[in-house]
Amino acid sequence: MNSFPWLTIFVVLPIAAGLLIFFFPHRGNKVIRWYTLYICILDLLLITYAFFYYFQFEDPLIQLAEDYKWIPFFGLYWRLGIDGFSLGPILLTGFITTLATLAAWPITRDSRLFHFLILAMYSAQIGLFSSQDLLLFFIMWELELIPVYLLLSMWGVKKRLYSATKFILYTAGGSVFLLMGALGIALYGSNEPTFNFETSANQSYPVGLEIFFYIGFLIAFAVKSPIIPLHTWLPDTHGEAHYSTCMLLAGILLKMGAYGLIRINMELLPHAHSIFSPWLIIIGVMQIIYAASTSPGQRNLKKRIAYSSVSHMGFIIIGICSISDMGLNGAILQIISHGFIGAALFFLAGTGYDRIRRLYLDEMGGMAPLMPKLFTTFSILSLASLALPGMSGFFAEFIVFFGLISGKKYLLTTKILITIVMAVGMILTPIYLLSMLRQMFYGYKLFNAPNSYFFDSGPRELFVSISILLPVISIGIYPDFVFSLSIDRVEAILSNYFYR
Repeated sequence: MNSFPWLTIFVVLPIAAGLLIFFFPHRGNKVIRWYTLYICILDLLLITYAFFYYFQFEDPLIQLAEDYKWIPFFGLYWRLGIDGFSLGPILLTGFITTLATLAAWPITRDSRLFHFLILAMYSAQIGLFSSQDLLLFFIMWELELIPVYLLLSMWGVKKRLYSATKFILYTAGGSVFLLMGALGIALYGSNEPTFNFETSANQSYPVGLEIFFYIGFLIAFAVKSPIIPLHTWLPDTHGEAHYSTCMLLAGILLKMGAYGLIRINMELLPHAHSIFSPWLIIIGVMQIIYAASTSPGQRNLKKRIAYSSVSHMGFIIIGICSISDMGLNGAILQIISHGFIGAALFFLAGTGYDRIRRLYLDEMGGMAPLMPKLFTTFSILSLASLALPGMSGFFAEFIVFFGLISGKKYLLTTKILITIVMAVGMILTPIYLLSMLRQMFYGYKLFNAPNSYFFDSGPRELFVSISILLPVISIGIYPDFVFSLSIDRVEAILSNYFYR
């Protein structure tokens, strides 16, 4: 049964089923919504079934591998495979996309195109996380940009065209460097070009050339992650996009950059990674402080949450560059944890906007008595974002801390200094999150007028909120569930390339 093309089905099913949407009647919004939701659930159930029955968790090697000739003339192969590191992002993609489809229920304009684009993104993201070929990785990376651009430019708010254009310029510009790096690695030291990850991982390069490749990939992944100073597209994009699109951006798209840093920069170019790691850790620390300091000055609720995402991505960078088992496992846990928490906060911000039609915090106030369910879920998930013990964010950030301190790469003085600065960033995080809750839910600024009444979260919205909250609490109580997926693969990466 292992020869069955599970991964191809996971990649092809959403976009193939999505094409059928265009044969649905124009006014069949309800049918389109349910159909898209069923496809997302079906793909997620198939993924869960295949991983549970056919994936050997203690095996760090690539599994469920598929290798087909796609376009032999160009040497293009359809190479898919997964390991323990791929599992978490793929399951996260299926889960968040399903909930984002449910979150997009109120959208009725051009419903067929909207839901097709969500399914196309689903396919591209699963394809990227399971790709074992550099050129296929690049194709999936690019395929995912088109749906995001259209979702932004067609279903965003006032400045949607500006933010969509900025998004495509940044990400397409970064993609050029990704393609150049992929072509360089494929053409170097081989009579016959190959984009195979496994072949490239076993290839040795001159240090200067490895640094050159590393910089190219780093620029591409720094835009997507994002890493400062290439982050400025993110607040504009989140500020203008529909909240279901924000869920996909915060929950999955940002994680593609972090995934690429580990899968390509760290695995394929280990010597350059060792050279660049100290500098990237400094950038990661600066990112935590900078974004946490900038966030309180944002009047737009979604932009404030966007800057909190930039801050949390700093922990992922530090974990990846700590070059220790614990630090890298902490980074992978933060990828999963922030995928849930970031998506949830944007969803709740969007449901609040649906009711009061306001996004600026200085125009809000007094929502707690009128919408107690929204207030409760928003408060709990904000506390999860500021790394409250018992929530997934706490363990992720704590283990990144511990991984940096216990790692052997850096001097003790350097580690203590970095840890102190990181701690300052963690102190700033509650300031902007708790002030956001105060401005939204307390006081009498907006809702003390007579006859003001707003509907609280309905069953659909409560279901989405609780569905995200449960894994956040579950991982916070028992983080070993995520570690058990990645721990063997992390050990293999570090022992093969860094501990020799």
